[in-house]
Amino acid sequence: QVQLVESGGGLVQPGGSLRLSCATSGRPFSDYTMGWFRQGPGQEREFVAAIIWGGGSTYYADSAGGRFTISRDSAKNTVYLQMNSLNPEDTAVYYCAVTTSWRRRDPARYDWWGQGTQVTVSS
Repeated sequence: QVQLVESGGGLVQPGGSLRLSCATSGRPFSDYTMGWFRQGPGQEREFVAAIIWGGGSTYYADSAGGRFTISRDSAKNTVYLQMNSLNPEDTAVYYCAVTTSWRRRDPARYDWWGQGTQVTVSS
């Protein structure tokens, strides 16, 4: 059982930045993939970014477009999502999740989820 706790969401103006954190209950195994997803009002949950815990390889959705960066701190068992140049279309609840599947962009392949953190981009 893996427990995940997200933090760092909030209200930010267009063009602003936020850093989301996802703390895990223990050290993830090296073959775990940690993913970030988001779900806007009336929308399906969509992939944002992922990182393989052991090797550090990263994967991004096109919508991340060089604006978002996923990283991990092994000492803190924490994954981060740095989000820059935010726009109103980024408004959503952001979730972190864990999978052992190679299908890292598919939310159905993730076994453990956090409770989510709200990000609102508005002037």
